[in-house]
Amino acid sequence: MNMKRLPDAELEVMKALWASGPDTLRSALEEDLEPFHWAITTINTYLTRLADKGFVHIRREGRSNRYTPLVSREEYQAFDSRAVLDRLYGSPRNFLAALAQDGLGRDELAELQDLLDQLSGGRE
Repeated sequence: MNMKRLPDAELEVMKALWASGPDTLRSALEEDLEPFHWAITTINTYLTRLADKGFVHIRREGRSNRYTPLVSREEYQAFDSRAVLDRLYGSPRNFLAALAQDGLGRDELAELQDLLDQLSGGRE
């Protein structure tokens, strides 16, 4: 699948689906998305777009539909993080340099060092 960044509204629908899990009824999604005050037709439009993009599987069951995410939250976060990094900073080094300009505290630097150590298999 050629993944693309989702608009904010579609991402909110995906977040609700990820929280609900597979085979979610639209009524459950409507309840989770109620704070946005979207019309049912708007939610249907977002779900159809997500299905067309390969993010959601729609299964008809009787008179209702069930929705299953085809992309996990972790897969999308990894993709989106890399897309933001590439688009705005070009490299992880440039991203960290931008963070450092804003002033990273000693604790934040220690957390980053711990993460780098874990990712590289520990210090030599």
